[in-house]
Amino acid sequence: MKQGIHPDYKLTTVTCACGNKFETGSVRENLRVEICSACHPFFTGKQKFVDAGGRVEKFKKKYSR
Repeated sequence: MKQGIHPDYKLTTVTCACGNKFETGSVRENLRVEICSACHPFFTGKQKFVDAGGRVEKFKKKYSR
């Protein structure tokens, strides 16, 4: 690797909207995510609709004839 061209890789805290927190490596200080493995339907087995920015209502409005 060339010296001086790569960003600093550091330990960071990831915070989910559900309140779950975990640590991982990243070039950013803190990360905030909307959904994580603790609340994602694929991993939990529970059906849950995640609406980001009104996409579900927009889809229903567009295709409800």
